Amino acid sequence: MQEFSFHCPTEIVFGRSAEERTAGLLRKYGARRVFVVYGGGSVIRSGLLARIECIMTAEGLAFSVKGGVRPNPRLSFVREAVREALEFGADFILAVGGGSVIDTAKALAHGTANPEIDVWDFWTGKAQLTKSLPVGVVLTLPAAGSETSDSAVLTSEEASEKMGLPSPFNRPAFAVLNPELAFSLSSPQLAAGIADIIMHTLERYMTHTEGNEFTDLLAEALLKNVVKHAPIVLAHHKDYDAMSEIMWCGTVSHCGLTGLGREKDFSVHKLGHALSAHYDTNHGESLTALWGAWARAVYEDRPERFARYAEKVWGVDAGSPEERARAGIRKTEEFFRSLKLPTSLGDLPTGVLEHRALEALADNVTAGGTRSVGAFHPIDRAFALKIYEAANHG
Repeated sequence: MQEFSFHCPTEIVFGRSAEERTAGLLRKYGARRVFVVYGGGSVIRSGLLARIECIMTAEGLAFSVKGGVRPNPRLSFVREAVREALEFGADFILAVGGGSVIDTAKALAHGTANPEIDVWDFWTGKAQLTKSLPVGVVLTLPAAGSETSDSAVLTSEEASEKMGLPSPFNRPAFAVLNPELAFSLSSPQLAAGIADIIMHTLERYMTHTEGNEFTDLLAEALLKNVVKHAPIVLAHHKDYDAMSEIMWCGTVSHCGLTGLGREKDFSVHKLGHALSAHYDTNHGESLTALWGAWARAVYEDRPERFARYAEKVWGVDAGSPEERARAGIRKTEEFFRSLKLPTSLGDLPTGVLEHRALEALADNVTAGGTRSVGAFHPIDRAFALKIYEAANHG
């Protein structure tokens, strides 16, 4: 193993009826006045929000509730929520939902703890994050892994930018994971979440760094487990065993374990963020639409790595490293298509884009050509444009 530093302080409570322990966890981590955020109406229709409110009321916790978080979490919502949380005197933020709700809660915690600083300044690097409020999570969507990660994504509508912020202050205090809470998700929601789980693992797996065998084995096992159980949960949303496997894989995929001892790449995430910022593209779908184009553009940098992925995850054991690498890329795209996920820009609601739109995306990713992104193959503006062009078909 190569050198690494790893700290994941999030307490995880996993299993049936796990949400019933929410109030006790809130008390454990010092909550007295809880500001709750959620997304659409699903947590209301399912009765989950009402149950959480009853649990907090019984525990004597004061709380305020704000819904309306949207996918690709919005800066404008966070700013409004910060004002409300300050008026309420919140000392704890509770997210009830999936990745967008959790990332919103993290941003809200940062903004409420630092009212003199505009929260977007933390994402742009204009201000240093040195304190925050604690965050708890009741997870309803296995996908982003934000319930244990040190990152949070935020979208500025004004700047048309979607950016990630890595910080130890982004680690939630606790996460409640009951697979049953994901039973009511639609197939497209589940499929996009599964894509995110896979991509969080692949973005750490594709590396030039040698000597991390156990980390590799963890990543490969996680990927194989997702590939095995994804078709089951899509066919049978209430299969507890399969959903529990997918949910736990989502949590582990982004806590850092599957990348210990090597650098993170996250090139495809950054390319996808530009799509989401400009077109409000679903996050998971933006990743599957671009991954194949990225992989074909970079696999020759280290075909042996892609060949190992093809062998360990997809069982491809014949041919040269280059042939196995290409087969692994094909099989990944075939799997995405089997989940009814896009594998090109033309498969997205926006359809095939004009060239000037591709140039705008490349400018967004590289700040007008002033920076490169990624670690496996650093991507400058010209290379970003090449990937977008390769993905720009039906």
